Amino acid sequence: MPSTDDITLSNDAVKLEGTVLYADLAHSTTMVDSEPDWFAAEIYKNYLYCAAHIIREFDGIITAYDGDRVMGVFIGDMKNTNAAKCALKINYTVKKILRPALAAKYPKSTFVLEQRVGIDTSNLFVARTGIRGSNDLVWVGNAANNAAKMAALPTSYPSYISAAVYNRLDPESKYFDDITMTDNMWTNLGDSDLGYVIYGSTYSWVL
Repeated sequence: MPSTDDITLSNDAVKLEGTVLYADLAHSTTMVDSEPDWFAAEIYKNYLYCAAHIIREFDGIITAYDGDRVMGVFIGDMKNTNAAKCALKINYTVKKILRPALAAKYPKSTFVLEQRVGIDTSNLFVARTGIRGSNDLVWVGNAANNAAKMAALPTSYPSYISAAVYNRLDPESKYFDDITMTDNMWTNLGDSDLGYVIYGSTYSWVL
């Protein structure tokens, strides 16, 4: 996985096959408008903290934080399965840890923490952009664009993956019972409005 030290600011870049994951906190604009700033900051920090730790747990590299979302990139033979497990575990963390903790600490609050994760895989072109002393890597490719778009879809499915990711999943990250290969955890949602087939899941991966 390239770092900023590996790529120069001149005409230099790295090409690789990667799977991109975007984890995005939902309704953040409404939350910022309706809740105290310290409350919104606490939600941001706890969600991103958990998502980032889970990305690293599955050998993903955190490449960017953008407000209320985090981007991770996975490489290697297990990149799609690892990214899918990561999405399901983030969903578990939100439902079983963050929401109960929020309700216990702020019992009068009506805010409901919701989020979405989008995942796609493709060839990526990694370049370094900016100026000396203030620069970072940019990840150019369909996976980055598509993952970001899926992370903005309705929260009815907390986890979204492209067909390209789905078709490369190991059975354990595709079926609830990976022995009999029954009870598919992913629902085929067709090509929706994005122009390519996606799958959604409401399942969780226990910590």
